[in-house]
Amino acid sequence: MNLEEYFARTGYKGSLEKQDLETLTDIFQHHIRAVPFENLSIHCGEKITLELEHVYNKIVRRKRGGWCMENNQLLGWVLKRLGYDTSFLGAYVFNPHQNAYATIMTHLLVKVVIDGKVYVVDGGFGVSYQMWQPMELVSGKDQPQAPGVFRLTEKNAIWYLEKMRRKQYIPNQNFSNSDLLEKKECRKVYMFSLEPRTVEDFHFQCMYLQTSPDSLFTKKSICTLQTTDGFRALIGWTLTETTYNYKENMDLVEFVTLEDEEVEKTLKEKFNITLDRKLVPINVKGFYTI
Repeated sequence: MNLEEYFARTGYKGSLEKQDLETLTDIFQHHIRAVPFENLSIHCGEKITLELEHVYNKIVRRKRGGWCMENNQLLGWVLKRLGYDTSFLGAYVFNPHQNAYATIMTHLLVKVVIDGKVYVVDGGFGVSYQMWQPMELVSGKDQPQAPGVFRLTEKNAIWYLEKMRRKQYIPNQNFSNSDLLEKKECRKVYMFSLEPRTVEDFHFQCMYLQTSPDSLFTKKSICTLQTTDGFRALIGWTLTETTYNYKENMDLVEFVTLEDEEVEKTLKEKFNITLDRKLVPINVKGFYTI
Protein backbone atom coordinates (compact mmCIF):
# COMPACT_ATOMS: atom_id res chain seq x y z
CA MET A 1 0.00 0.00 0.00
CA ASN A 2 1.39 3.39 -0.91
CA LEU A 3 0.14 6.95 -1.25
CA GLU A 4 1.39 7.42 -4.81
CA GLU A 5 -0.82 4.58 -6.02
CA TYR A 6 -3.81 5.97 -4.13
CA PHE A 7 -3.34 9.45 -5.61
CA ALA A 8 -2.98 7.96 -9.09
CA ARG A 9 -6.37 6.35 -8.47
CA THR A 10 -8.02 9.66 -7.46
CA GLY A 11 -6.09 11.89 -9.86
CA TYR A 12 -4.82 14.20 -7.11
CA LYS A 13 -1.57 15.98 -8.07
CA GLY A 14 -1.42 18.75 -5.48
CA SER A 15 0.74 19.34 -2.43
CA LEU A 16 1.58 16.51 -0.04
CA GLU A 17 3.56 18.74 2.31
CA LYS A 18 0.87 20.96 3.82
CA GLN A 19 -1.57 19.68 6.45
CA ASP A 20 -4.00 22.56 5.97
CA LEU A 21 -7.74 22.80 5.22
CA GLU A 22 -7.24 23.72 1.57
CA THR A 23 -5.13 20.61 0.92
CA LEU A 24 -7.53 18.41 2.88
CA THR A 25 -10.48 19.70 0.84
CA ASP A 26 -8.68 19.09 -2.44
CA ILE A 27 -7.69 15.52 -1.51
CA PHE A 28 -11.24 14.86 -0.28
CA GLN A 29 -12.92 16.17 -3.43
CA HIS A 30 -10.67 14.07 -5.65
CA HIS A 31 -11.67 11.01 -3.61
CA ILE A 32 -15.44 11.49 -3.84
CA ARG A 33 -15.26 12.18 -7.60
CA ALA A 34 -13.14 9.10 -8.31
CA VAL A 35 -14.35 6.52 -5.78
CA PRO A 36 -18.05 5.60 -5.87
CA PHE A 37 -20.19 4.95 -2.84
CA GLU A 38 -21.45 1.48 -3.73
CA ASN A 39 -22.63 -1.84 -2.31
CA LEU A 40 -22.40 -3.92 -5.49
CA SER A 41 -20.33 -6.67 -3.83
CA ILE A 42 -23.46 -7.78 -1.97
CA HIS A 43 -25.29 -8.28 -5.26
CA CYS A 44 -22.56 -10.05 -7.19
CA GLY A 45 -21.61 -12.73 -4.68
CA GLU A 46 -18.66 -11.04 -2.97
CA LYS A 47 -18.10 -10.54 0.75
CA ILE A 48 -17.28 -7.08 2.10
CA THR A 49 -14.50 -7.18 4.69
CA LEU A 50 -12.88 -4.32 6.57
CA GLU A 51 -9.22 -5.32 6.65
CA LEU A 52 -7.38 -2.22 5.41
CA GLU A 53 -5.29 -4.10 2.85
CA HIS A 54 -8.43 -5.67 1.38
CA VAL A 55 -10.13 -2.26 1.23
CA TYR A 56 -7.03 -0.73 -0.40
CA ASN A 57 -6.84 -3.47 -3.04
CA LYS A 58 -10.54 -3.20 -3.81
CA ILE A 59 -10.67 0.59 -4.18
CA VAL A 60 -7.18 1.45 -5.42
CA ARG A 61 -6.12 -1.58 -7.48
CA ARG A 62 -9.46 -3.01 -8.62
CA LYS A 63 -10.87 0.51 -9.10
CA ARG A 64 -14.05 -0.26 -7.21
CA GLY A 65 -15.90 1.86 -4.67
CA GLY A 66 -17.25 0.94 -1.27
CA TRP A 67 -19.52 2.01 1.54
CA CYS A 68 -18.65 4.28 4.48
CA MET A 69 -16.59 1.70 6.39
CA GLU A 70 -14.38 1.23 3.34
CA ASN A 71 -14.23 4.74 1.86
CA ASN A 72 -13.67 6.57 5.13
CA GLN A 73 -11.26 3.99 6.50
CA LEU A 74 -9.08 4.41 3.40
CA LEU A 75 -9.41 8.20 3.53
CA GLY A 76 -8.45 8.16 7.21
CA TRP A 77 -5.36 6.05 6.45
CA VAL A 78 -4.29 8.46 3.69
CA LEU A 79 -4.72 11.55 5.86
CA LYS A 80 -2.89 10.00 8.80
CA ARG A 81 0.01 9.00 6.53
CA LEU A 82 0.19 12.62 5.37
CA GLY A 83 0.48 13.83 8.96
CA TYR A 84 -3.07 14.97 9.70
CA ASP A 85 -4.44 14.60 13.22
CA THR A 86 -7.25 12.11 12.53
CA SER A 87 -9.53 9.70 14.37
CA PHE A 88 -12.70 7.75 13.60
CA LEU A 89 -16.21 8.49 14.85
CA GLY A 90 -19.41 6.43 14.67
CA ALA A 91 -22.81 7.72 13.57
CA TYR A 92 -26.43 6.56 13.70
CA VAL A 93 -28.20 7.15 10.38
CA PHE A 94 -31.65 8.73 10.28
CA ASN A 95 -34.45 6.58 8.87
CA PRO A 96 -37.17 8.88 7.44
CA HIS A 97 -39.61 5.99 7.07
CA GLN A 98 -39.50 5.40 10.83
CA ASN A 99 -38.80 9.08 11.63
CA ALA A 100 -36.03 7.94 13.97
CA TYR A 101 -32.29 7.42 14.11
CA ALA A 102 -30.98 3.88 13.81
CA THR A 103 -30.31 2.01 17.05
CA ILE A 104 -27.16 0.46 15.59
CA MET A 105 -24.04 2.54 14.90
CA THR A 106 -23.50 1.79 11.22
CA HIS A 107 -21.76 4.86 9.83
CA LEU A 108 -18.01 5.48 10.06
CA LEU A 109 -16.73 9.09 9.94
CA VAL A 110 -13.33 10.75 10.04
CA LYS A 111 -12.54 13.55 12.51
CA VAL A 112 -9.66 15.84 11.55
CA VAL A 113 -8.11 18.53 13.74
CA ILE A 114 -6.29 21.42 12.00
CA ASP A 115 -4.81 24.30 14.01
CA GLY A 116 -7.11 23.55 16.92
CA LYS A 117 -10.27 23.46 14.77
CA VAL A 118 -12.21 20.20 14.48
CA TYR A 119 -13.65 19.04 11.15
CA VAL A 120 -15.85 16.13 10.13
CA VAL A 121 -14.82 14.43 6.89
CA ASP A 122 -17.26 11.95 5.36
CA GLY A 123 -16.48 10.45 1.96
CA GLY A 124 -18.95 7.60 2.32
CA PHE A 125 -22.56 8.70 2.20
CA GLY A 126 -23.23 9.30 -1.47
CA VAL A 127 -26.04 10.95 -3.46
CA SER A 128 -27.15 14.46 -2.41
CA TYR A 129 -26.24 13.93 1.27
CA GLN A 130 -22.56 13.64 0.36
CA MET A 131 -20.66 16.66 1.67
CA TRP A 132 -18.18 18.19 -0.75
CA GLN A 133 -16.05 19.95 1.87
CA PRO A 134 -14.97 19.08 5.42
CA MET A 135 -17.50 20.43 7.89
CA GLU A 136 -16.30 22.52 10.80
CA LEU A 137 -17.60 21.17 14.10
CA VAL A 138 -19.62 24.24 15.09
CA SER A 139 -23.16 24.01 16.43
CA GLY A 140 -25.99 25.82 14.65
CA LYS A 141 -23.92 27.30 11.82
CA ASP A 142 -25.18 26.98 8.24
CA GLN A 143 -22.39 25.63 6.03
CA PRO A 144 -23.38 26.18 2.38
CA GLN A 145 -21.81 23.81 -0.15
CA ALA A 146 -22.57 22.92 -3.77
CA PRO A 147 -24.99 20.10 -2.77
CA GLY A 148 -26.99 22.43 -0.47
CA VAL A 149 -26.76 23.84 3.03
CA PHE A 150 -25.44 21.52 5.74
CA ARG A 151 -25.77 22.21 9.45
CA LEU A 152 -24.39 20.56 12.57
CA THR A 153 -26.23 21.01 15.86
CA GLU A 154 -25.01 19.83 19.26
CA LYS A 155 -27.31 18.83 22.10
CA ASN A 156 -26.15 17.03 25.27
CA ALA A 157 -22.82 16.04 23.67
CA ILE A 158 -24.57 14.50 20.64
CA TRP A 159 -24.08 16.09 17.23
CA TYR A 160 -26.81 16.07 14.58
CA LEU A 161 -26.23 16.59 10.85
CA GLU A 162 -28.99 17.87 8.62
CA LYS A 163 -29.14 19.16 5.07
CA MET A 164 -31.36 21.69 3.31
CA ARG A 165 -31.86 21.01 -0.38
CA ARG A 166 -32.99 23.12 -3.31
CA LYS A 167 -36.14 22.63 -5.33
CA GLN A 168 -35.94 19.88 -7.94
CA TYR A 169 -36.82 19.92 -11.64
CA ILE A 170 -37.59 16.49 -13.10
CA PRO A 171 -37.97 16.69 -16.92
CA ASN A 172 -39.37 13.16 -17.17
CA GLN A 173 -42.66 13.54 -15.32
CA ASN A 174 -43.07 9.74 -15.19
CA PHE A 175 -40.61 9.94 -12.29
CA SER A 176 -42.01 13.00 -10.52
CA ASN A 177 -43.43 10.82 -7.74
CA SER A 178 -40.52 8.38 -7.57
CA ASP A 179 -39.86 7.03 -4.07
CA LEU A 180 -36.19 7.89 -4.71
CA LEU A 181 -37.00 11.62 -4.53
CA GLU A 182 -36.75 13.35 -1.17
CA LYS A 183 -39.93 15.32 -0.52
CA LYS A 184 -38.74 17.33 2.49
CA GLU A 185 -36.57 20.40 1.95
CA CYS A 186 -34.76 19.84 5.26
CA ARG A 187 -33.61 16.31 5.97
CA LYS A 188 -31.93 14.82 9.02
CA VAL A 189 -28.92 12.72 8.00
CA TYR A 190 -27.27 11.19 11.10
CA MET A 191 -26.19 11.76 14.69
CA PHE A 192 -22.85 11.05 16.36
CA SER A 193 -20.79 11.63 19.47
CA LEU A 194 -17.10 12.56 19.65
CA GLU A 195 -16.18 9.25 21.31
CA PRO A 196 -13.23 7.83 19.34
CA ARG A 197 -14.00 4.62 17.46
CA THR A 198 -11.94 1.93 15.75
CA VAL A 199 -12.67 -0.12 12.64
CA GLU A 200 -13.10 -3.12 14.96
CA ASP A 201 -16.21 -1.42 16.35
CA PHE A 202 -17.87 -1.92 12.95
CA HIS A 203 -17.23 -5.59 12.14
CA PHE A 204 -20.64 -6.76 13.35
CA GLN A 205 -22.40 -3.95 11.50
CA CYS A 206 -20.49 -4.73 8.32
CA MET A 207 -21.70 -8.33 8.41
CA TYR A 208 -25.25 -7.38 9.44
CA LEU A 209 -25.72 -4.80 6.69
CA GLN A 210 -24.70 -7.20 3.93
CA THR A 211 -26.68 -10.22 5.16
CA SER A 212 -29.81 -9.10 7.03
CA PRO A 213 -33.08 -9.09 5.04
CA ASP A 214 -33.94 -5.93 7.03
CA SER A 215 -30.89 -4.09 5.74
CA LEU A 216 -31.35 -1.37 3.14
CA PHE A 217 -28.25 -2.67 1.40
CA THR A 218 -29.64 -6.15 0.75
CA LYS A 219 -32.78 -4.58 -0.72
CA LYS A 220 -31.10 -2.22 -3.16
CA SER A 221 -28.04 -2.35 -5.41
CA ILE A 222 -26.52 1.12 -5.13
CA CYS A 223 -23.74 2.88 -7.00
CA THR A 224 -23.30 6.65 -6.76
CA LEU A 225 -20.51 8.99 -7.78
CA GLN A 226 -20.03 12.73 -7.31
CA THR A 227 -19.26 14.80 -10.42
CA THR A 228 -17.95 18.33 -10.85
CA ASP A 229 -21.50 19.72 -10.90
CA GLY A 230 -23.65 17.11 -9.13
CA PHE A 231 -23.78 13.33 -8.90
CA ARG A 232 -24.85 10.14 -10.65
CA ALA A 233 -26.66 7.24 -9.04
CA LEU A 234 -27.65 3.78 -10.24
CA ILE A 235 -30.24 2.25 -7.92
CA GLY A 236 -31.29 -1.14 -9.25
CA TRP A 237 -32.10 -0.35 -12.90
CA THR A 238 -32.80 3.36 -12.29
CA LEU A 239 -30.07 5.76 -13.42
CA THR A 240 -30.28 9.34 -12.19
CA GLU A 241 -28.03 12.29 -13.02
CA THR A 242 -28.36 15.37 -10.84
CA THR A 243 -26.99 18.80 -11.73
CA TYR A 244 -26.80 21.15 -8.74
CA ASN A 245 -28.17 24.68 -9.05
CA TYR A 246 -28.66 24.46 -12.82
CA LYS A 247 -31.15 27.31 -12.33
CA GLU A 248 -31.34 29.60 -9.32
CA ASN A 249 -32.21 27.50 -6.27
CA MET A 250 -33.14 24.51 -8.43
CA ASP A 251 -31.44 21.17 -9.13
CA LEU A 252 -31.98 19.23 -12.34
CA VAL A 253 -32.72 15.52 -11.76
CA GLU A 254 -32.80 13.30 -14.86
CA PHE A 255 -34.12 9.73 -14.68
CA VAL A 256 -33.63 6.77 -17.04
CA THR A 257 -34.69 3.14 -16.58
CA LEU A 258 -32.08 0.71 -17.89
CA GLU A 259 -32.55 -2.69 -19.45
CA ASP A 260 -30.62 -5.62 -17.92
CA GLU A 261 -28.09 -5.61 -20.75
CA GLU A 262 -27.37 -1.88 -20.24
CA VAL A 263 -26.38 -2.09 -16.56
CA GLU A 264 -22.83 -3.42 -17.02
CA LYS A 265 -22.04 -0.90 -19.77
CA THR A 266 -23.46 1.96 -17.67
CA LEU A 267 -21.33 0.99 -14.65
CA LYS A 268 -18.24 1.15 -16.86
CA GLU A 269 -19.09 4.37 -18.70
CA LYS A 270 -20.67 6.41 -15.89
CA PHE A 271 -18.88 5.06 -12.79
CA ASN A 272 -15.66 3.54 -14.19
CA ILE A 273 -16.51 0.21 -12.53
CA THR A 274 -15.89 -3.20 -14.04
CA LEU A 275 -17.13 -6.09 -11.89
CA ASP A 276 -15.41 -9.47 -11.66
CA ARG A 277 -18.75 -11.24 -11.18
CA LYS A 278 -22.21 -10.79 -12.61
CA LEU A 279 -24.35 -8.20 -10.86
CA VAL A 280 -27.96 -9.02 -10.00
CA PRO A 281 -29.63 -5.58 -9.74
CA ILE A 282 -32.31 -5.13 -7.10
CA ASN A 283 -34.52 -2.24 -6.00
CA VAL A 284 -37.07 -3.22 -3.37
CA LYS A 285 -39.18 -0.20 -2.46
CA GLY A 286 -37.78 1.35 0.71
CA PHE A 287 -36.68 4.49 2.49
CA TYR A 288 -33.64 5.34 0.33
CA THR A 289 -33.75 8.75 -1.34
CA ILE A 290 -31.25 10.49 -3.55
